[in-house]
Amino acid sequence: MARGFALVILCAMNVGLTATLVSAESGNQVYGLDMIVDLALAKNPVISFAEGTIEQQKGQQTAAGAYPNPTVSSNSGRGRLRDTTVGPPENIQSLTEYSVTVGQPVEWPALRSARQRVADLGLATANVGMLETRLNLTSQVKVAFYDLLLAQQHADLARQNLDTVEGVTRIVKARVKSGEAPQFESIKAEVEVLKAGQQLARAENLVRINRVAVDTLTGGALGPSYMVQGEFRMLPRDLQIEGLMARMMDQHPTIQRLLKSVEQSDWKIEFERQARVPTVTVNGSYWREIGREAFQGGLSIPMPLWYRRQGEIASSLGAKRRDEAELLRTRNELGRAVYQHYQDVRTTAELIDVFDKGLLRQAQEALRLAQFSFQQGASSLLEVLDAQRVQRQILLDYALARHDLSVSLARLEQVVGGML
Repeated sequence: MARGFALVILCAMNVGLTATLVSAESGNQVYGLDMIVDLALAKNPVISFAEGTIEQQKGQQTAAGAYPNPTVSSNSGRGRLRDTTVGPPENIQSLTEYSVTVGQPVEWPALRSARQRVADLGLATANVGMLETRLNLTSQVKVAFYDLLLAQQHADLARQNLDTVEGVTRIVKARVKSGEAPQFESIKAEVEVLKAGQQLARAENLVRINRVAVDTLTGGALGPSYMVQGEFRMLPRDLQIEGLMARMMDQHPTIQRLLKSVEQSDWKIEFERQARVPTVTVNGSYWREIGREAFQGGLSIPMPLWYRRQGEIASSLGAKRRDEAELLRTRNELGRAVYQHYQDVRTTAELIDVFDKGLLRQAQEALRLAQFSFQQGASSLLEVLDAQRVQRQILLDYALARHDLSVSLARLEQVVGGML
């Protein structure tokens, strides 16, 4: 009995051994969860998109710190001065005249400071956005990895089930041939073999589908044929909802990004208000004309008489209000998600505990007794097949429960904002 139960645990929990053996036979590469996460973070296009956003914000930060360029204008031409008195042509004077004007805009210091602060917060928001992107991508990879791990385990169980049914079928055919069982028993056994083969085909097809999903998240770095090796997660110790909520509020990248967006909106409002102060342009000129040479200086000041950026200020105020609403909505949504996934984790852990405390052992023992009785001729084929179905379904449910726990933990990490 103990040996049979150990076989059940090995089949249900340790998928890695089967994956390694299959991979060694087929020549496929075997990947663990950490390797796939690293590939996804290096190859997935969403990371490149976030990096591009950071580079864009760095460019805007550089532009915000630049000083306005001066304006240089020049005029030149041939001029003549004619004497108004009647005289010979030599009284006409000719000279090349020209002028040069240099204008340098001088920004209002508060305006420049506000613009730089907006750019700095834009870069900080982009950096936090990268953390948010990595967090979400890591969670997606983990969920896809556990889906593939479950599909591989279902395929292994379907393969073992087919082997078991084929073994029972051989015994039935031998009994039919010797006259110990009617021909109908052989037909029923063949039907069970056909069903088991169909179940295996569906399970292997599901493995291929999930393999493509994982490969897509890594940007095609894994290829069409590979295997994954790993184990489903266990329930962490001291998992408390209060601590999870506090961590979500303090460190979640989405909340941090939105907080910086609200702060950036404040500075955008300040920038628009400071932009009402006109930018002064300091001018300096040199003029050379016939009979005249002059140096001039002056100021050019736009006069905000009719429009004082009321529209831009109102738009910035509306953007801030929208960002604040998005922050509040995100906090509420993440809080709800933390509570939901926490309850999923607790419920699934209780279900796994039921399996571990006796259900797996009972199903294995019932199958062992049914197979022994069938070999001794004390039970029918139907009883063996029923025991086989029950035991396989329990193993599938156990694998599904461990998969659900792992997925719930991965999603809980995503809404909390980091590893548990």
